[in-house]
Amino acid sequence: MKAEEIQNKTNEALSYLVRALESGESDVLTHYLAAMARFHRYSFGNIMLIARQKPNATHIAGMRTWNSLGRFVRRGEKGILILAPMVTRRRKPAGDERILDSTTVDTQESDGKQPRPCGFRAAYVFDITQTEGQALASLTEVTGDPSGHRERLIEFVKGQGVELDYSDTVAPAKGLSHGGRITLLSGMQPADEFSTLVHEVAHELLHRGARRAVTTKQVRETEAEAIAFVVSKAVGLDTGTSAQDYIQLWNGDAQLLRESLELVQHTAAMILSGIAPPEAT
Repeated sequence: MKAEEIQNKTNEALSYLVRALESGESDVLTHYLAAMARFHRYSFGNIMLIARQKPNATHIAGMRTWNSLGRFVRRGEKGILILAPMVTRRRKPAGDERILDSTTVDTQESDGKQPRPCGFRAAYVFDITQTEGQALASLTEVTGDPSGHRERLIEFVKGQGVELDYSDTVAPAKGLSHGGRITLLSGMQPADEFSTLVHEVAHELLHRGARRAVTTKQVRETEAEAIAFVVSKAVGLDTGTSAQDYIQLWNGDAQLLRESLELVQHTAAMILSGIAPPEAT
């Protein structure tokens, strides 16, 4: 791929991504966020209870929540015991004009009664592996055939002095950049692995020096995912709404991306030049 072609491909891909971010959340992201909002955030004690009873649990919810998501607990499955708080409502004393400080949540009901914790009760939840039914909403993955580009990308990463390994322990993340070392989740499809590796090597190239101290996590994730999008598109992979959704999950937007365009273009072009197939002689 010649320099002019690389420049054209990066410009075209970035223009497309900016427009996608300006259009707002994709339907995929909207449905994903709606589904994820149904899952409770459990206390540390309940997390320990869940881990003790079902160490491999990933998505936990009560039976009613699963039913609302179109999934049903399979017959014979044993629930996971947690502790659920019980509340009672007591009428607020007349003349109590206590001013709430910034750490207090005013939960007074319209009838003048306030919920107060009065103990705990046993409750049962279930992991997704104990249910069946409709698939959960999930974010789009990159698809396609990276063919020889994947192997050349691995060589490019090593050429930057970055070690590469694979592990199941990084889940639920697909990849991690440790500063001189990248760990990818084992067993990903080739296209998804390729895009993830570009994302992580972008972190290594841009966010391991002095610039890390003057950028936010939001900026760094937007830049890395934009670079992964450009490179993946340039080699012919289908990215769907994956980059748009990922950036918006980190609260990135079109304006933030515009501010990093020159840096994103330069880094994407550098990677594309490094993984370009040798020209036939």
